[in-house]
Amino acid sequence: MSANTHTIMGGKVHLYQRGDSQNWHCYTFMKGKKRRKSTKVDSLSLAKEIAEDWYVTLRGKDRAGLLKDEKSFEQAAEQFRKEYEVITEGQRSPRWVSGHNDRLRIHLVPFFGPMGVSEVTAGKVQEYRMHRMTSRLDKKTGEPLRPARSTIHDEIVTLRLVLKTAIRHNWLSHLPDLSPPYKTQGKIVHRPWFSPAEYKQLFEATREYAKKPIYNNHKWNAEQVHDFVLFMANTGMRPDEAKNLQHRDVSIVKDQATGDRILEIEVRGKRGVGYCKSMPSAVKPYERLLARPLPGLPQGKRARRRRGETDDAPIQQEAKYPQPTDLVFPGNHIKLFNNVLKRITLKKDRDGNRRTAYSLRHTYICMRLMEGADIYQIAKNCRTSVEMIEKFYASHIKNTLDAAAINVLKPKTAPRRANNARKKELEDAQDHI
Repeated sequence: MSANTHTIMGGKVHLYQRGDSQNWHCYTFMKGKKRRKSTKVDSLSLAKEIAEDWYVTLRGKDRAGLLKDEKSFEQAAEQFRKEYEVITEGQRSPRWVSGHNDRLRIHLVPFFGPMGVSEVTAGKVQEYRMHRMTSRLDKKTGEPLRPARSTIHDEIVTLRLVLKTAIRHNWLSHLPDLSPPYKTQGKIVHRPWFSPAEYKQLFEATREYAKKPIYNNHKWNAEQVHDFVLFMANTGMRPDEAKNLQHRDVSIVKDQATGDRILEIEVRGKRGVGYCKSMPSAVKPYERLLARPLPGLPQGKRARRRRGETDDAPIQQEAKYPQPTDLVFPGNHIKLFNNVLKRITLKKDRDGNRRTAYSLRHTYICMRLMEGADIYQIAKNCRTSVEMIEKFYASHIKNTLDAAAINVLKPKTAPRRANNARKKELEDAQDHI
């Protein structure tokens, strides 16, 4: 026996050191399988005690029928963590990857962790849904705080990815049914958007605020928000795509088919690199964005004092204009945009859904459908699928219904009684002949 290998418990448990590691590891054979554990200590005497306790615990689980011959869900989740971030590097945003890790750490592993992967059945998944619906209570009312449907959906997506990892490593034979039971056909709902009248009310409000802001130092931001509303509602871009947009990605061109001046935009966002052609109404807002000087130094009283600037001797700033590599929409104007919506009572639609900057994209799609645009071309221009547009937009746009095809009537036939009377008249005439 080598110096770094020891046997205890009558030869049933073996302790050893790996390579250059100072920590002791132990292993034993039980139920025809070699089982290992790291003691995580470098003291031999302490490692022997840990190994003895571990072996006794294994024997107890074996006698109680709790000793599993398969990988646990926690082990599968750890394998998924190792693989997912490496394999999807550059294909998934860091925020989406961290979301999987958070869902595993906070919810899934505490519930499924000790279970073997084959024990994660459809019934257990339903128990998990019930657990998430009832485990948190409101401190004031005592009512359950139910997570949103999308939250549960994201957690089930993470669970499915872990189980698929187990299948790839032959730890699991098949994927259980993870679909929610008692599910009926999904309810068709409006995505929050602005009707033509509401959209007009919105851009008139932002235009008035850009002319007369509450505070003078808000003027640049107010003008940016006004042009942002017009730009987004005439391009259909996602807010994250607009946030990444640089001036070099936008070109003002004359469309050969219509003869109108439009914007050709190279979009970088959720779907990678794509292209967008705007409505003619997006050109003037973009030209204003190009011609508007950058805000320069902060002009608040405190900022001027920190710079040593006085009212009698203000610092003269040279006007700087956007460069090709500058962002089209620098900064964050969400607070100002939301305040405008609240002032004109358009923050929520009639169903109580909150409108956001994303609602401008929904407005663009709905208005194009109302004008009779081809749904396939809209999907291409918005970098989405026809299925998504049919599901969330075309279902509640009245202009997509063809009344001429719906209100079809069969030709009416003469009443049977009138036919009999006519037949009798003909018979009488023949008798007189």
